Amino acid sequence: QVQLVESGGGSVQAGGSLRLSCAASGYTWRRYCMAWFRQAPGKERERVASIDTNNYTSYAGSVKGRFTISKDNAKNTLYLQMNSLEPEDTATYYCAARWSSGSCVNSPSWFNHWGQGTQVTVSS
Repeated sequence: QVQLVESGGGSVQAGGSLRLSCAASGYTWRRYCMAWFRQAPGKERERVASIDTNNYTSYAGSVKGRFTISKDNAKNTLYLQMNSLEPEDTATYYCAARWSSGSCVNSPSWFNHWGQGTQVTVSS
């Protein structure tokens, strides 16, 4: 059974940094596309970043240059380093996974495994 557990959320001031972690278990790590999504109150869930089975990374335009997605295969852990945080980044952040032979799809409906979410709050 696939399990994803996020950690690392919190409250920071604008311009600060946070690193989110997603510990994965229950599946063949290297064969899965992994992604971070976020959802703010009253808004749709949006993809923040993804990393496919070939370690190709992709980012939403709003976070490109500020956020970095990475994974540690030895620890089965996905990370999201978030720098230069803005109040608009405030949301619940979710880790997502799906088996893939190659590229990821950006839509949340494509992913079939989700973590419970971790809250990130950025104050101005």
